[in-house]
Amino acid sequence: QVQLVESGGGLVQAGGSLRLSCAASGRTFSRYAMGWFRQAPGKEREFVAAINWIGGNTYYADSVKGRFTISRDNAKNTVYLQMNSLKPEDTAVYYCAADAGLVLTTDKLKYDYWGQGTQVTVSS
Repeated sequence: QVQLVESGGGLVQAGGSLRLSCAASGRTFSRYAMGWFRQAPGKEREFVAAINWIGGNTYYADSVKGRFTISRDNAKNTVYLQMNSLKPEDTAVYYCAADAGLVLTTDKLKYDYWGQGTQVTVSS
């Protein structure tokens, strides 16, 4: 069992930066690939970024590539999402998720555990 708690969301102007954190409970955190997803009002939850269990492999949605960076610190049971050059269309609730699978995936149905989300609002 893994419990996830996101933090770091807030209101920022376009072009600004935020760093999201996702703290995980449980001793098996390092066994999970981790992903970030987001959901804007009236839209489906979409993939943002993922990182494998050791942090050596990452994958990004085209819409955030070059602006967002996912990383993890297994000693702290935490995964991060550094978001730079934010745009109004990045406004959404951001969720972290844990996946016990061996292959990085963008499919939200493959993720086993989810946090409650943190709101990110980017003003123009």
